[in-house]
Amino acid sequence: MTLVPTMWTIWGVLVVILIALYVYRSNLERDEDDQVFLDDSFDHEKAAQSQIAIKVSKIQPVLKICKLLLAVATVFVIGYYVVDIYNQLK
Repeated sequence: MTLVPTMWTIWGVLVVILIALYVYRSNLERDEDDQVFLDDSFDHEKAAQSQIAIKVSKIQPVLKICKLLLAVATVFVIGYYVVDIYNQLK
């Protein structure tokens, strides 16, 4: 397999993973409420909201790593084509 199809395949897989992580995070955050429960009768709601917050906080580092990898892959793709154009103009 040559470099170009492999390069684009890796870039596409990273894009799909990033989109999937954003969709998963938005589905988690959809159920999250921005309210404070002051009464003890709402402990079950407070526990549910804290579980959602824990899940969202676990996704954040993975999302940052995936964005970084996608940025590196994008720079690599752009750099490959810049070098290719430069070599063709020589």
